[in-house]
Amino acid sequence: MAPKQEKAAGKPDKAAAKEASKAAKSARRQASRERRKQIFEAFKMQRREDKRLIPWMLVAFLGTALVVFGLGWLLGLPWFFLPVGIAFGALAAVIVFGRRVQRTVYQRADGQPGAAGWALENIRGRWRVTNAVAGTTHLDAVHRVIGRPGVILVAEGAPHRVRGLIAQEKKRVARVVGSTPIYDVTVGNGEGEVPLRKLQRYLMKLPRNISVAQIDVLETRLAALASKGNAMPKGPMPQGARMRNMQRAIRRR
Repeated sequence: MAPKQEKAAGKPDKAAAKEASKAAKSARRQASRERRKQIFEAFKMQRREDKRLIPWMLVAFLGTALVVFGLGWLLGLPWFFLPVGIAFGALAAVIVFGRRVQRTVYQRADGQPGAAGWALENIRGRWRVTNAVAGTTHLDAVHRVIGRPGVILVAEGAPHRVRGLIAQEKKRVARVVGSTPIYDVTVGNGEGEVPLRKLQRYLMKLPRNISVAQIDVLETRLAALASKGNAMPKGPMPQGARMRNMQRAIRRR
């Protein structure tokens, strides 16, 4: 009787596994459909705003396909290389599409408060980003980034206001990072500033001065420093808040 019971018990398990497999495949198909829909919507939006999108995509597709086909012709295998050229041409067109969408997004975000913080959050690689470690009531901000170069302070806002914020934050950070290099950069389109669209590339080009293990240590130290400074809000305190604090102090007395 025991073998029959084991066989009977195995049937529901197989059925459950089959149902789970079907559900997973259905979820993947649904996610794929949603992704294609999003890409198509992004393409329609970009095409409305960017009249050169389709011509550039065609140039990328045809140019790449012809180059690969020509290479196959020289090697005596033109028809073998034709589908390969079409595949590479399609990839080149997709890359052009992605680059132009990215450029449009950065153009829209340029000059908006918090744009630098958004760009830093989307950077790839081993970067530890803390947004708005210092700021003003005018929405100027300094963001802190920890990476292989060391500590980078990224400021956005009016240059005459963020200079003081950067200097103040540099002093705070220097107390706990020791000899670790500290860089500072101001995002903008003026002289000596880094445009928003080039910010990620700028950080990537900085020299690698510390190891990944040192990044973790620095993050822990600077997190402790931030917790000490959280008792008071960053930036100038509004006049109303000052009056309320004074009133509370008088009542305690």
